[in-house]
Amino acid sequence: MLDVVVLTDERYIAPKETNEYTTNVMFEDQLVMTGLIKKGLAVKKVAWTDPNFDWKSTKYVLFRTTWDYAEKFNEFADWLMDVAFKTKLINSYDLVSWNLDKHYMQDLRLEGVHTVETHFIEPKDTRTLAQIHEELGWERTVLKPAISASAKNTFKLSPENISAHEEIFSKLIFDEAMMLQPFLDNILERGEVSLMLIGGKFTHGVIKKAKPGDFRVQDDFGGSVEDYDPTEQEIALAVKTVEACETVPIYARVDIANDLTGIPAVMELEIIEPEMWFRRNSDAADLLADEIIKLF
Repeated sequence: MLDVVVLTDERYIAPKETNEYTTNVMFEDQLVMTGLIKKGLAVKKVAWTDPNFDWKSTKYVLFRTTWDYAEKFNEFADWLMDVAFKTKLINSYDLVSWNLDKHYMQDLRLEGVHTVETHFIEPKDTRTLAQIHEELGWERTVLKPAISASAKNTFKLSPENISAHEEIFSKLIFDEAMMLQPFLDNILERGEVSLMLIGGKFTHGVIKKAKPGDFRVQDDFGGSVEDYDPTEQEIALAVKTVEACETVPIYARVDIANDLTGIPAVMELEIIEPEMWFRRNSDAADLLADEIIKLF
């Protein structure tokens, strides 16, 4: 019987080719596993898509690098529901299910968390992007799916290019909900802050910056990352965000940027499989193990 399975996707079980990206993934997974092993736990790394693994053979599964789930969302949703009957999930099934859909931003706002203003467009909405922007009074925005990862189908819109995106929008909105947020210039100028929290407490932060000519800060698109010392206001916002959840996540990442008024606002809350940058603070992996051992 295993104590904890560290979940990944099949690309990171035994990569045939390695680069800086895969090396970082493998290293961080190992930091997490080492932290758990030091607690005396039996640990194994398994791809969530592994057809031969018996999920009843482990007490817990810990989501870490299941970064292909958005590309296989229907399969992942079915697997998630099935595995929840066979073992316990970290973070919990309820939290993961809630966090899969970015409509959670509405829930956070209702709980008093200051979030970036977000407008959701539900499936089969017949309005054009131009009509929606006119109704909202917004000119420059970011459009993305309510269920997505790694900036997939994410577009920066402006009066100059909105007509060029009408066709792709009409195809996407036919099957899935989309969301609009005002474009924040300070992300280009300053970057997007990510704060990591373990057991509801801040551990470390980074700031992500887009490459010149782009607006997406993810390293998939050439973005860079630096260590970041957050303000007390940013830390308080991140803590308030996780405390607004139904239960405080064992681990979470809160992405923050200054809104149009210059106030720190939550861009996104990641509690499924967030990049946690353990390689920039290996102590955080041990703190994660400290929280997990409390479950036993």
